[in-house]
Amino acid sequence: MWIAVVVISLALVAIMIKYVLGTSGPNPFAIDTREPLKPMVFDRKLKNKVLKQGFLASKVPQDLDAIVVGSGIGGLAIAVLLAKVGKKVLVLEQHDRAGGCCHTFTEQGFEFDVGIHYIGELLDHKPMRCVIDQLTNGQLQWEPLDNPFDRVVLGPPENRRIYPIYSGKKRYIDELKKCFPGEEKAIDEYVRLSKKVANGIWLMILLKLLPTPLAKFLVHTGLATRLSSFFRYASRSLTDVVNELTQNKDLRAVMCYIFGTYGKMPKEASFSMHSLLLCHYLNGAWYPKGGASEIAYHMIPIIEKAGGAVLVRAPVNRILLNDAKEAIGVSVLKGQEEVHVHAPIVISDAGIFNTYEHLLPKDVQTMPAIQKQLSMVQHGDGGLSIFIGVDGTKEELGLKADNYFIFPENNLDELLEGYMKGNGEESSKKVPLIFVASPSAKDPTWPERKPGKSTVTVVSFANYAWFEEWKDDKVKNRSIDYKELKEAVLTGSCTPITNQHYIGAPKGEIYGADHGIPRFSVELNATIRPQTPIKNLFLTGQDVMLCGFAGALTGALTCGSVILNRNLHLDAIGLPKRVKNGNNKKKE
Repeated sequence: MWIAVVVISLALVAIMIKYVLGTSGPNPFAIDTREPLKPMVFDRKLKNKVLKQGFLASKVPQDLDAIVVGSGIGGLAIAVLLAKVGKKVLVLEQHDRAGGCCHTFTEQGFEFDVGIHYIGELLDHKPMRCVIDQLTNGQLQWEPLDNPFDRVVLGPPENRRIYPIYSGKKRYIDELKKCFPGEEKAIDEYVRLSKKVANGIWLMILLKLLPTPLAKFLVHTGLATRLSSFFRYASRSLTDVVNELTQNKDLRAVMCYIFGTYGKMPKEASFSMHSLLLCHYLNGAWYPKGGASEIAYHMIPIIEKAGGAVLVRAPVNRILLNDAKEAIGVSVLKGQEEVHVHAPIVISDAGIFNTYEHLLPKDVQTMPAIQKQLSMVQHGDGGLSIFIGVDGTKEELGLKADNYFIFPENNLDELLEGYMKGNGEESSKKVPLIFVASPSAKDPTWPERKPGKSTVTVVSFANYAWFEEWKDDKVKNRSIDYKELKEAVLTGSCTPITNQHYIGAPKGEIYGADHGIPRFSVELNATIRPQTPIKNLFLTGQDVMLCGFAGALTGALTCGSVILNRNLHLDAIGLPKRVKNGNNKKKE
């Protein structure tokens, strides 16, 4: 019997090594494509020639290798990865500009960034920085935020406490200890545990790359949980873990404050997810020079150079299937007519709900495998945003390159739960969290681009149900009742149904499928993978991996690994050393 166990174990190890180290497919990072920095383009008309290329059937390239639905970072990144190995890819975006949550818009002379507030892990020669450099040919530049980069504000004006959050692994800890003398042990343990748990994320990726039978074997035998600290803590709430570490309620709140970046109150949040965010920002936070639209602006030419295109005002209304129920292309609504575009591979960055519930035929939606995946996820909470333009420079207005997380008190769970469960009118009187930042203050090119002006962004959460009755109204001509409610919640806010219209979020969510504890079960992560139950149809972006810019980018790497039959995550990890040592063949 023991011999059989040993043989099976060795076979499992051999298969896992094959998928971890597998390099049979083409490598998008084989050549270092960074180029000398070119002058930044500030002329909006010139940028729009790249970002706002409207859909026409005549613009669709012939003999496509793949179609990507959605131009968020998950969609653009997979398109660039495929383009780098010679694939001709068409990206289709329903909005009037490319970028998804990385797009910007201009109102009354002010430019607003809708989704990128700050990004971590961008030190030179870190894997994510190197990947982004390759995906933009080294043209996307980053500016570090101030230090402290976050400030946590607790309490009413008469009893307000402000806790600065510093970057730097040692300084983060040291400064936190200065704020909370006597809590040194709790702070050390919180950081130690977060690092340990975050380091186990590798198995989440592996579960999505391994053959399904092997992934399920790891799940059902309990090996996945035993092998990964990430999954061992995935079922534990942030509240439970933090409450075991300290009795200090302000410290508990400061340990939890960043939950707003993935959208779950601490008692419903997985400690594993939270640990990733803490570690993501330990080395600092950055903002793209020139604003978020620079991201798409520098990725689209790479897609085009390989013969592909990124076309906007291209609402995909369904995925085309053949008689064998295999994806063979998409249908794009052009006015009242459908334009059919064909390709051997279809990749959706539209999210799992849009893909399965809106883009597939009804009879296919009912497939048990699709229904199983849908039963494992739920919609995330809706987002509220206010975009404020102010005359004056950052110096005149006292604006800095940092973020404020403002809470009425330190009982975060109680505040959030009461707010989300109330009706819109009641909850408008007790908004539990406000995120405030100045994108213009973070961007060193802003004074040249928009002299004498500044912007401020305010973000919070809202229940989609509060606004649902007005979802079919014209976006800029909704009823008086709707306008009164949104003014009551946050004056001048863009609501969940605004998100529904502009970024295609089915329930106005800003982080895709919900990031609560169930999202991090081993079974879900072995089941929801880039491959869908429909042959030749793949998922990319946030719903494949995790939310946010980094999460969606990781989803694209995972999708690319499957399509190209190569572990791109391993290539990404090796990039810093190869680029630094010049082992990548330089672009001619």
